Amino acid sequence: MSFSGKYELESQENYEQFLEAIGLSHAKTDHKVLTEVVQDGNNFTWTQTIPNWTWSNNFTVGQECELKTMSGSTFKAPVTMEGGKISVKFPQYQFEAELVDDKLVMTCVTPGEKGVTFRRVSKRI
Repeated sequence: MSFSGKYELESQENYEQFLEAIGLSHAKTDHKVLTEVVQDGNNFTWTQTIPNWTWSNNFTVGQECELKTMSGSTFKAPVTMEGGKISVKFPQYQFEAELVDDKLVMTCVTPGEKGVTFRRVSKRI
């Protein structure tokens, strides 16, 4: 199944705790998040938009790519896909995304004994 499409935030768990864990506790959390994914084979453009802010990454599954964090810094990491689940190791957390019943489910987990698991579910619009 293709990830391509536009998605609107339906629910999220532990977002504020996640932002605090990665040092972005000052970020607003009461906003509508739109995610747009364009997939052409293994090539992706992944964009998240909230009012007054857009964050976008272009990547190819199976290759090391230069990616941007939520705070705007860049890093390089391989992007993998297994069993329909995209996975990337960001500097401060592990990111995974999959389609479940035509909904985009994104999970970010910070490392350590007191790690935070942030889960966002977005419906296709």
